[in-house]
Amino acid sequence: MDVIFGVLLALLIIVALSVTTVVLAVRFVVKRLRRSRAVGGAVLRTRARVATGPRGKVLRMRVRLRESLESGRAALEVAAHGDGPRGDLTRLFRRIEHEGESLDLQLRLMESETDAAALSRELRTADGRVEQVVDLVRRLRSAVAAGLGGVSDDALTALHADVDREVAALHAGVQELRLLNQGDALGGRPRPIRPAA
Repeated sequence: MDVIFGVLLALLIIVALSVTTVVLAVRFVVKRLRRSRAVGGAVLRTRARVATGPRGKVLRMRVRLRESLESGRAALEVAAHGDGPRGDLTRLFRRIEHEGESLDLQLRLMESETDAAALSRELRTADGRVEQVVDLVRRLRSAVAAGLGGVSDDALTALHADVDREVAALHAGVQELRLLNQGDALGGRPRPIRPAA
């Protein structure tokens, strides 16, 4: 009887530990998914497609704001890894991002608004603010692109000149080789070659 009780107690402990481990693992995964930008963005885009009316418009504004801020982050990452302009762009983008995050909080609050008239009034103001942030990010991206374009234009011009030089040298070497090969075929006398047109 003691043996059966011991086995049952051991099984109960194993089941309790297993359930606890599974619960903790599921909670960890759920927390990671909630913090993930990609998952959060996908959920927000799906909600914006499904929702209608003023709430749907608020969700679409949130999607537009989020995508704009992500494109600004991507532009700064490109500038940081390349030889592009840096200067105060990072500091300016942090300010834009801070304003965008505050605006996103306001939009989230608007989602829970129950008064349709109040929501309609606030939509115009919020839409204007979202457009301002999108325009600021667009201008920042243009500055990064202009800086990268200048570097790329100079590098491509130098590369073009190097390639032209190498092609000319290779062409001259091939002509000289042909001249020598024709000289061997004629018994040691090189035959003059007309320059290529």
